[in-house]
Amino acid sequence: MLTHCGTKRIDTERLVIRKFDYSDTEDMLEFWINDPEIQFLYFEPIYRTKKEVKELLAEYISFYEKLDYYRWAIIEKRSGYCIGQIAYFLIDTKNHFGEIEFCIGKRFQKKGYGAEAIRAILDYGFNKINLHKVQVCHEESNLASKTLIKKFKFVYEGTLRDYFFMDGDYGNRLYYSMLKREYESMKKSDKDNIKVHSQ
Repeated sequence: MLTHCGTKRIDTERLVIRKFDYSDTEDMLEFWINDPEIQFLYFEPIYRTKKEVKELLAEYISFYEKLDYYRWAIIEKRSGYCIGQIAYFLIDTKNHFGEIEFCIGKRFQKKGYGAEAIRAILDYGFNKINLHKVQVCHEESNLASKTLIKKFKFVYEGTLRDYFFMDGDYGNRLYYSMLKREYESMKKSDKDNIKVHSQ
């Protein structure tokens, strides 16, 4: 049985992973949500104006009242910038699994922030929500996400062919998953485990 607890703040070594706020608007526009390459790679539309971003944030913020809603802003501690987002955008309460999505702005890539955020959210999902399984996918050309997913030893499950239609073309969606026992085994063997603290 899942223990729904809502979107709570998580602190890692270099990140604060917290609820979105309207104060994130300008950072989102500058670093990622206005970037076609970033948004395309995790199947999201481009937002070009403050008005559009604030409307999206209003939607996010309204859902925070629900205990089964999990969407976080990724904040770089050093700068205070909102550099991306991560979420369990799908939660299946009956079958005890969740699916994550994530993005990091280009300026902040190749610094290990994606791995740090994913590690925190896996810990939250398996140990706070009590998920049995976490799944994740990537668009076929998104090699950076593929590398990150493999780093965590997610198991490849299959490809949904021509799943998305964007910019006049079809794209495949590759699916991976991790079971709780696999997560626990990975955590035991991980010598560089990043400490996370959720509130």
